[in-house]
Amino acid sequence: INDSLRGVEDAWPAARRAHRDDLLSFAERAYRRPLTPAERAETIAFYQQLVDRDGLSHVDAVRDCVVSILMSPHFCYRLHESTADEPIHPLDDHALADRLSYFLWSSMPDEELLELALHERLHAPKVLVQQSNRMLRDAKVRGLAVEFAGNWLGYRQFASHNSVDRNRFPEFDDVLRQAMFEEPVRFTLDVFQNGGSVLDFLFADHTFVNSELARHYGLDDGLELETKATGDGWVRAEAVNAVGRGGILPMAVFMTKNSPGLRTSPVKRGYWVVRQLLGEHIPPPPPNVPDLPNDEAQLGELTLREVLARHRDHESCSGCHEKFDSIGLVFEGYGPIGERRTVDLAGHPVDTSADFPDGSDRKGLRGLQAYIR
Repeated sequence: INDSLRGVEDAWPAARRAHRDDLLSFAERAYRRPLTPAERAETIAFYQQLVDRDGLSHVDAVRDCVVSILMSPHFCYRLHESTADEPIHPLDDHALADRLSYFLWSSMPDEELLELALHERLHAPKVLVQQSNRMLRDAKVRGLAVEFAGNWLGYRQFASHNSVDRNRFPEFDDVLRQAMFEEPVRFTLDVFQNGGSVLDFLFADHTFVNSELARHYGLDDGLELETKATGDGWVRAEAVNAVGRGGILPMAVFMTKNSPGLRTSPVKRGYWVVRQLLGEHIPPPPPNVPDLPNDEAQLGELTLREVLARHRDHESCSGCHEKFDSIGLVFEGYGPIGERRTVDLAGHPVDTSADFPDGSDRKGLRGLQAYIR
């Protein structure tokens, strides 16, 4: 026992030195680049100050050093500084690794990227292409679908979406909500990883479903799904245009997100298409705009289409609403949670025809796709 204790005591000084070296390695990993000589000296000096002046134990001093590294702006932010003499300049390889990684992975560079950056090889075009392809094949590219596409298309926070009245729509449970969120993630990943076209978002004849979403879409009733599953219950469903699906336009996540809960919203759905997909700038609505009824079943003899027509009679509203109301009306065949329907919640037959901004008269999702083409 004595020999064992003496051995630990003898090993302790070397261990402390090793721990300080590990702090420097940890800081380089956190800052995603080599430390400058001044940063290395400051890190060790901070540790020594904690031990010598503040009286902390070695373990507590190391913990405080870790906290200081994780509080540093170099960890919390991506800082690529320029000078007044050179405000525009090429990125160095470490900055390039940072940008590439946070774009494709929404996370820090891995060892391979950092090694290439250290040897200043990453900026070579062939190497950059090779690394981009490698990163697109990695599972971490899901970050691109969730963060980039999720914020572009507006589904990033849908996993916590709670505006649906679950008494009226009991089928909208947490499992279906998660499946709705997952569908555009998988669709986007497929486009990114398999060299798809950006036009697939609008015109594809396929989507991705699991059993819950397939049941919601009516795809589990005789439609032949691709048998190559991903191992987690999701499959690629082909030839779904025939049942009103395919691409992102009719996905339940967007139909549900752009509905108030107890009715559809041609305004929100049309605005989403015009603003998020077609990139048209729409000014904010004027103050004191009359609200539409919250419950579609309470519209009485009027349909939502007729209520919207009256809404456009207001001169301050008509200019903007003419740009997107008609586009939203073609989605009336999809209910408040993206389900297919032929009558609305008040029992009125659904009309999906609309006069488009180009003067054409089109109907339904296929008409909208033809208009966008």
